[in-house]
Amino acid sequence: MKFSANLGFLWNDRSLPDAIHAAAAAGFDAVECHWPYDTPAAEVRAALEDTGLPMLGLNTRRGDVSAGENGLAALPRREMEARAAIDEALDYGAAIGARAVHVMAGFASGSAARKCFAGNLKYACEIAENKGITVLIEPLNHYDAPGYFLSTTRQAEAIVAEVGAPNLRLMFDCYHVQLMEGDLTNRLRQLQPIIGHIQFAGVPARGAPDEGEVNYAHLFEVIAAMGWDVPLGAEYKPGGDTDATLGWMQQYKA
Repeated sequence: MKFSANLGFLWNDRSLPDAIHAAAAAGFDAVECHWPYDTPAAEVRAALEDTGLPMLGLNTRRGDVSAGENGLAALPRREMEARAAIDEALDYGAAIGARAVHVMAGFASGSAARKCFAGNLKYACEIAENKGITVLIEPLNHYDAPGYFLSTTRQAEAIVAEVGAPNLRLMFDCYHVQLMEGDLTNRLRQLQPIIGHIQFAGVPARGAPDEGEVNYAHLFEVIAAMGWDVPLGAEYKPGGDTDATLGWMQQYKA
């Protein structure tokens, strides 16, 4: 398997360019991040060029973090802010050569939120198409993100179908899906046609993948048998020195 280091969690005590270099030194095949906007795009692009690592994706801004916001795209009457965040993410992504942008839904519910989310995703997909960027949506579990609009892959599958854009895809995070639905092997196989990225972490503590209830040795075999050749996103919380937690990669890396 090939792996991508999610620098929102791994080496997050370093500047983003330094974290990119650390990921390369550790043997990762790609990187991804959460909210890189405090770092000039030119510095990130230089680090990517120095290391030869692709940037798989980044997130739209969460909104007012001090007020507990976690995304804007499904919040009715916040469309202008949501689309400004989408524009920012796509512009930044294009500047660093990112392959995808995750549009964060936020805390909302009901039909108005769904209509708002679908409308903002259509907007994002139209802009992203011209930049060659994929738009991702990701269900978050209701333990870590209670009240988040998007919480299951079935809900995401319906929204992808409703929006109908070829560049709108599902971010399948094994950690979140296991907590909400389980049945990871079958869900991966069933949803493969709309999956744009796969992430993983140990369950339930969100630590390294060699900890917890999910048998990733088996799951990575399933993913390989699907013909998946894009690096899988290691989005786990190391709980200390990242390098000290990377023993799993020697076991699973191709």
